[in-house]
Amino acid sequence: MTHGRRKQAGKEKARAWARLRGYSGQMRVKVLYFGVLRDMCGVSDEMAELADGATVGELLRILRAKASNQAMSDSVESGTDSGTDSDSDSKARLWRSLAVAVNREYCSPAVVLRDGDEVALLPPVSGGLLRGGRYCAYGEKLATLAKAAAVRV
Repeated sequence: MTHGRRKQAGKEKARAWARLRGYSGQMRVKVLYFGVLRDMCGVSDEMAELADGATVGELLRILRAKASNQAMSDSVESGTDSGTDSDSDSKARLWRSLAVAVNREYCSPAVVLRDGDEVALLPPVSGGLLRGGRYCAYGEKLATLAKAAAVRV
C-alpha cells in the first residue's frame, strides 16, 4: 500500500470511528422565527443542520437562500410571478436588519454556534401591544425585546 492510500485509509477509519461515537462533523441548532419572518417562512421553529464551527452569519445565509428558494418554488407551483424587485429588496432589507439571539442572548453574525444552540431571529419592531397591555416602541433596549420575544404571543 502506498503512503497516499495508507493516509486516505486512515482518514476514512477516523471518520468511521467519529460517526460511531456521534461526531459527524455536523451540528444541529433550533431556529425560532418571530413576527413577519414566521409568516414568510411558514413555521415558528425548525431544526437546522450545519457544519461544526459554523457562525450565525453562515446560518443566516443558508436560511435566506432557503426562504428565497421556497418563495420561487411556491410561485412556480401557483403559476404566479415570484414578486417584484421592490418585494425582493424589502425581503433583503428584512434579512439584513434582523436581530439574532443565541440561547436568549443577542449576538453578532461572527458568533460561532454549538450543537444544541437555540437561535432566535427577530425582525425589526415598529410598535404594538405586548401581553399585559404594555406598549413596545421601536428603539427600546434589546433586552426588553428579548424578553418579549421569549413569550410567544
